[in-house]
Amino acid sequence: MLPVSSASASELKLGYVNTQRIFRDAPAAVKAAKKIEQEFSKRDQDLQRLAKQLQSMQEGLEKNAVTMADSERRTKEKELNELSREFQRKQREFREDLNLRQNEENAAIIEKANKAIKQIAESEKFDLILQDVVWVNPRLDVTDKVIKALSEGKDAK
Repeated sequence: MLPVSSASASELKLGYVNTQRIFRDAPAAVKAAKKIEQEFSKRDQDLQRLAKQLQSMQEGLEKNAVTMADSERRTKEKELNELSREFQRKQREFREDLNLRQNEENAAIIEKANKAIKQIAESEKFDLILQDVVWVNPRLDVTDKVIKALSEGKDAK
């Protein structure tokens, strides 16, 4: 740590940006979330249908297992296990693809936000703007300015 005299410390202009609020409230983030939801809604519905089919097969097997012939029960159990594996595979792929798309969109949002933060820092003569801190005095929070800049598209250039 470098020693800072009290005169220069009082002149230091600090700011803070809450990145979680940007991901939640910025128009680009809201638009990205809707876009991702549209992209993945069909696959999500397919997974839900498959889960219902799996559940009904399980219930049918449990209900009728006592009255089934051993060969028929084994066949149904094998079908159930295969469907279960397929469901788990599709579910895992869905989560991986969804996470990848969310990370791509978040990277684009944070890039735009960083440009807006830099412009705000330069225009308002900030010495330091922090992100992701444990605690900050609300008077240092410039998140609303960043969200407003993102809304106005000032970051686009």
